[in-house]
Amino acid sequence: MTQTQQDPIDLLIAIEEASTTPIRPEYVEGMAIVPPAPNDNHNDGAFELSFQFRAAGHRLVGMGNGYRAAHKDGTTMALLIPDFYVRRRRPSELDDSYLKAHRGWYPIDMIALVGEVTSSNHETDTGPKLRTYAAAGVPIYVLINRNTKTAHCYTAPVLPSDDPKEAYYDAESKVSLGNPLVLPAPYPTLDTAPFLED
Repeated sequence: MTQTQQDPIDLLIAIEEASTTPIRPEYVEGMAIVPPAPNDNHNDGAFELSFQFRAAGHRLVGMGNGYRAAHKDGTTMALLIPDFYVRRRRPSELDDSYLKAHRGWYPIDMIALVGEVTSSNHETDTGPKLRTYAAAGVPIYVLINRNTKTAHCYTAPVLPSDDPKEAYYDAESKVSLGNPLVLPAPYPTLDTAPFLED
C-alpha cells in the first residue's frame, strides 16, 4: 500500500463519524456501502436462521460483528458485516489482537459459514459480496434473496486468479422461499418459511 492510499478502515470510520444516525458501513470491491435500514422481516428472519443453527447445537453462531478480508499483500480487500455467521473458533488472543489492530474488524478466516438476507440493495449480496466471500475462501455462503423469493446455499469457493472480482462458488443449491434449504453436514436444514411474510 502506498503512502497516499487510504486504508478503507479509515474511510469507513470517517463515514460513521459524519453520519447523524448510527450506521456501520461496509467496504466491498472498492466501494463503501452504507446498508439501508433493515425492516423487521429482514431482522426477524436473520435472527430466526441464527436460532436454527443454535438449536442444532452450533454455539458459535453470531450476528453484528465485522470481518476483514485481506489481499495477499496484506492490504484490506473487504470489510463485511454478515447478517449471520457460524465461526470456526472462539476468538483467540491472536484474533483479539487482530481486532484491535484493525479497529473493530475480526479476520474473515474465523468464519465457517456466512449468511446474508437481501435488502433493497439486493445486488450487493448477489454480486460483490458473493464474489468477496468466495475470494476470501469462506466455505459456505447462505443467501436469502427476498427479491427473487429464493434461498441459496453456495459451496466450493474458487479464486481463479489474483483478481477477487473473478471469484465464484462452484456449487449451488436453490429452493423457493418456504421450502427447506439443505446445507452440507454438520449444519441443519434451514426452514425458510419466516421470509414468506415479506
